Order: sequence, then structure tokens, then C-alpha cells
Amino acid sequence: MQSESGLAMAIEEHVRVREVEDAGIAAAMFQHRYREAIPSFPHHIVAWCRGRDGEWLPAAYVHGTASGDFLLGGGACVDNRALRQLDADARSAVHEAGGLYRHMLSWAIGHFSDRYLAIFGYCGDALAERIDLAAGFSRTPHPHLLAIFKDTVSAQMRAELIAQAHAIGPF
Repeated sequence: MQSESGLAMAIEEHVRVREVEDAGIAAAMFQHRYREAIPSFPHHIVAWCRGRDGEWLPAAYVHGTASGDFLLGGGACVDNRALRQLDADARSAVHEAGGLYRHMLSWAIGHFSDRYLAIFGYCGDALAERIDLAAGFSRTPHPHLLAIFKDTVSAQMRAELIAQAHAIGPF
């Protein structure tokens, strides 16, 4: 079995995840998945995969909306058309990392966790929820609302943040 750092190295040869200012690179993917325009405000996380010809293809996207002490994550999508452009080694590395969405989500959690007391996700898809939970999210008392908290956040503050995120509704 390959170590966690070995898996990260294997996937990094084939996948790059970054926060970008201009979401235009993922607009067609988002439009294809949600049938609406990509959000025009930060934060935009994009994952690129290296295709068989060596070209980096935008292959996954997730949006984060800052809301005071917490971040709302949503609008995740994976472009299976781009994934079909990967060679066998790249597909294997993505699979071993738990999938492209899981890899991108883990990157985003690490990227934002120091900036916010909590990161919330709103998820109505059973497969995405399994991936969210595997990446570190926990269920809340509200259906579809998932959360990750900094370890230093008290139980009372967690309850307050959950209530605030829930009051926003689906995001």
C-alpha cells in the first residue's frame, strides 16, 4: 500500500489544484452541470488534469463564499469529458487519491481552514456526501448541511455557526 505522501506525489504529477481569481476557465463546466452562470465572486477552486497529450485541462471546480467567520462551499462539479482525456497512470493516481472531487476538496479544506472557524457544505447528492464525509466534514442536525470546524471552536460556538449557516438556506 502506498503512503499518503506517496499518493499525493503520484497525483501531483497529473493533477493541479489552485484558487483562481477568474472563474472563466471553469465557466463551461459549471454551465454544463448546473445550467446557470458560474458565480462572479470569490472563491474559485479549479483542478486541472494533464491529458494524454500533456495539456492541462480544467476538470473540476468548487466555489467558496465567505460569510463572516465561515466559508460556504458549493457548486462542485467534475468534467468527466476531461477525465476521459487522462492516460491509465493518471486515472490510476486519481482513483488511488479517492477521486478528483475528493482530492480537490481536501486541497480546498487545507487552503481555507486557517482563515475560517468553519467550512460548511450543502449537499443533496448521496455520492458527494460520502466524499465530503471522507474528506473530513461531519453531519449537522440539519439535512444536507455539513461542517468542518477548527479544533479550537467551542461546542457553543459550533452551534451558533451551524445556526447561522442553516439560516442562509441552500447555497
